[in-house]
Amino acid sequence: MNRDARIFVAGHRGMVGSAIVRRLQALGYDNIIMRGREELDLVDQAAVNAFFAENKIDQVYMASAKVGGIHANNTYPAEFIYQNLMVEANIIHAAHCNDVNKLLFLGSSCIYPKFAEQPMKEEALVTGVLEPTNEPYAVAKIAGIKLCESYNRQYGRDYRSVMPTNLYGPNDNFHPENSHVVPALLKRFHEATQRGDDEVVIWGSGKPQREFLHVDDMAAASVHVMELDDATYQAHTQPMLSHINVGTGVDCSIRELAETIARVTEYQGRLMFDSSKPDGTPRKLMDVSRLKALGWQSSISLEDGLRDAYRWFVENQHQARH
Repeated sequence: MNRDARIFVAGHRGMVGSAIVRRLQALGYDNIIMRGREELDLVDQAAVNAFFAENKIDQVYMASAKVGGIHANNTYPAEFIYQNLMVEANIIHAAHCNDVNKLLFLGSSCIYPKFAEQPMKEEALVTGVLEPTNEPYAVAKIAGIKLCESYNRQYGRDYRSVMPTNLYGPNDNFHPENSHVVPALLKRFHEATQRGDDEVVIWGSGKPQREFLHVDDMAAASVHVMELDDATYQAHTQPMLSHINVGTGVDCSIRELAETIARVTEYQGRLMFDSSKPDGTPRKLMDVSRLKALGWQSSISLEDGLRDAYRWFVENQHQARH
């Protein structure tokens, strides 16, 4: 790959975008174009078109999205579908119009049907009803995959899509209501340790199985997929089934996750599971055989990854988003 390529990382301040920037810089790419929201509103089509026309971009990593937990998705469904559709449509179309041939779209495992067979294969896409709480977000992400595929089919572009499992790591969102399970538990166990609490209460039975991927692994996988030669990529994908799952291929119970976080935060008290609270889906695991066939697999263990995320939280908790 050309180390002088002008690479636009959309969403460079977020957890995934910042990890992709770190990964690219570590590999010697030093021509990375970044714009904050105050400099470039990705929902504004004219502004996005002007940005692409001015900056002679060679590659795009689309890590910009409006994201949130169940509460946020349920409260603001219109914003979630509108903003995500607009951002991806604006960037993908502007990239095409300005002859950018390489683009990577980042989606989410929530694109799959609520009752998809486990582990979830890429082929499960649009085979069933989505989880109602984040359906607007999921529909927008499915549209992003189909935008990429459509520009590839009609114009011969090389626009690829990766779908990560549950991510965590530096720059995560530690907001008490809107955060996902890993940052929420890290923060809760940290505060319980500081206070010397006798017990920490965790929602649900602790039995649901979930898969977690450190964001640095996600960034490494993203760059790997972007850099695959055409022949290898096309040998393992199809024009209308081109997205690639990114995960560890291994899951753990919420109880095991909580026990690991207790170790990482050096919490000495009891763990209590409140079975009166909802468990959610019994299992969510990605089938990552396509990614393995393309020559990549994760390398950061859950405990090592959680230690890294916790270290970041402790060092940055005053400015961590909460």
